[in-house]
This record gives sequence, structure tokens and C-alpha cells, in this order.
Amino acid sequence: MLSPRRTVRRSGRRTALTRACVTLAAVTSLALTSTACGGTTKDSSKGDDAAKASNAKADPGAAIKKGLTVAFLPKQVNNPYFTVADKGGEKALKELGSSYKETGPNSATDTSGQVSYVNTLTQQQVDAMAVSAQDPGALCTALKQAMKNDIKVVTYDSDTNPGCRDVFVSQSSAEALGRTQVELLGKQIGYKGDIAILSAAQTATNQNTWIGYMKDELKKPKYKNMKLVKTAYGNDDAQQSFQQTQGLLQEHPKLAGIISPTTVGIKAAAQYLSGSKYKGKVKLTGLGTPNDMRQYVKNGTVEGFELWDPAKLGALAAHTAVALESGRITGKKGEKFEAGDLGTFTIGDKGVVDLGEPTVFDKKNIDQYKF
Repeated sequence: MLSPRRTVRRSGRRTALTRACVTLAAVTSLALTSTACGGTTKDSSKGDDAAKASNAKADPGAAIKKGLTVAFLPKQVNNPYFTVADKGGEKALKELGSSYKETGPNSATDTSGQVSYVNTLTQQQVDAMAVSAQDPGALCTALKQAMKNDIKVVTYDSDTNPGCRDVFVSQSSAEALGRTQVELLGKQIGYKGDIAILSAAQTATNQNTWIGYMKDELKKPKYKNMKLVKTAYGNDDAQQSFQQTQGLLQEHPKLAGIISPTTVGIKAAAQYLSGSKYKGKVKLTGLGTPNDMRQYVKNGTVEGFELWDPAKLGALAAHTAVALESGRITGKKGEKFEAGDLGTFTIGDKGVVDLGEPTVFDKKNIDQYKF
């Protein structure tokens, strides 16, 4: 049974939702049409780049609400990476006395599907949603509708435009992730030779941000003998990523190394390299999970790669959602909140919270990690 306060709040949300329902179908149709035509345009996303404005004030001492429903909407369900991340969120929510649910598309490039799931969660009146966006702008209309209905929106792993959510929970600083992947590969190839990047989708916010920092890192004098010859896209599909790796090596037979900042991509690339003449000769690094990459590290295909702990990422997203819903934070820069065993976090520019520094996995430590 809902508490009186919660009943009043639900009633208010229901009234607002009723008003919104008349337009929701049109909004859904518009969003689906927009994404089907290739995603949100620059003009249509104007105003989304600024962090969400709010007159609400945070109350760090507010009681943590229990009995909330927080939905996780990953880029792709049944993706091993998101399974671990979302399980971390589920565990944290259970400890906080709230409920967890997960829903989402089966394809990491089904942007219109993500829009539909956001609208469904809005209609279901969840208290908060944690979303890993396939596209920075395409979900904005639907997410703004959710926020109008008093639903807190946290993005994790991959952000939307800042105006379309309350807080983004970042794996690490984007700059650190981009620059450290270049440094890892540089060490492995002696800072010399042609390199390529095997990314996910061309619209993936996180990958594109990291790649931007990779290119900037490569401008430093220490990388003067390293040349980025191509960025390929495997769409977070194992078969496509495998084929893109094969294509990169056929097109650039002198390739010295590949960076794949995506768990699906690096695993597929390692699978191709391990069965080819390039094993041990073409270096591969990027972002992967220890369970996926263990065999390739042990058989000499991969020297080292990095990642954060996705379970902690999901847990931090859950804590952030509950802190928002409880009024402990509003998403403004400088606000602090406790996240259980993870520690204390501070919201940075544009409503971004960083999980921490990435971990490098190699032969020495990979068996210490089971995810």
C-alpha cells in the first residue's frame, strides 16, 4: 500500500500524465519518425546541450526513499557488459529497499526501439530510469516527457545531450579513458606504426567522445611516429566487428595496432587475430571485460586492456537515481551524495558524476576479476 505522501504524489503524477497522454502518442510518433529518418538533427536538438535548469534545492539530509521502482534501459539487453552493469544496479536497489526492472532493445542500433521503451516506462509511471543512450539526441523528446511527469532520469555508460537527463554517471572521465587507451597501445607497439580504431556505432556518444580525446592525445610529440589510418564501426555486433577487423588488416597490411573501445568489438577483434597470422604481431587494446578477454590474454593475442567495473557503474547509477528521487541531490554541480560502499561522489560540470579511474587488465591480474 502506498503511503499518504506517496499516494498524493502518485495522484499528482497521474494527473500530469493524463494531460500528457493526449500528446504522448504524437510525441512517440514524431520521435519514431525522426529516428527512422536518421536521428535527431542539429536543429531539433537545440537547447538540449545545456544542463537541465532546475529551481529545486538539494537537501543532503533528506531521508532515503524506499519502495521506489527504478528501471534500467541499456543500449542492448542480453549484452554481457550490460548484464553485469544492470545486475549491479539491481543489487544496490535491493539494499536501498527499492525495486529494479530492466527493459530495452535486442539491438544496440535500434534507436527507435529505445524511444519506445522510454515512452512505455513513462506510461508505467516508474519513479526513475537509468538509460544508456544509443544516440545523444534521438531520445531527448521522450526523456523530457518523462521528466515532465516527475520521473528522474539518469544516464549511465552513454549520455544524451545534458538537457535531456538529470545526471550522467560516467565510467571514468572521458578524457582519461580516451588518452589511456592510446598510451596503452603506444607502449605495446613502441610508439611507432599505423594504428586503427574499431568502434561501435557512428552515433555512440561515449565512443565518439573517447575517440576525440584519442586523436588529441596522438598530437603529442611522443606519438609522432604513430598514425591513425582509419576508424571502423562494428555496430556492437560480433559478426560485423569480426569482419571489420578482417577488413582493416586487408586494407592496411602494415597495421601495428588496433584500439577497440567497445566490449563487443575488442572481443571480436581478438577472436579474429587469435586465428590469423597477425596473432602477437598486431597489438590490440581497448575496453573489454575480463571474462570475455581472459583466453586472449592467456594465449598471447592481447597484452593488456582496460575497463571500469561495470557492476559498480550500475550500482552508482542506482544510488544516483534514488538520491535524486529522495531530494538529496538535484543534479547541480558541486552537490555531494553517499553511494554506499562506493563512497562519496560530487556532481561535476553539466551534471556528470565520474565513477573513477579505469583498471588495466593483463596476465598478472586478470584472474582476480570475475566479470
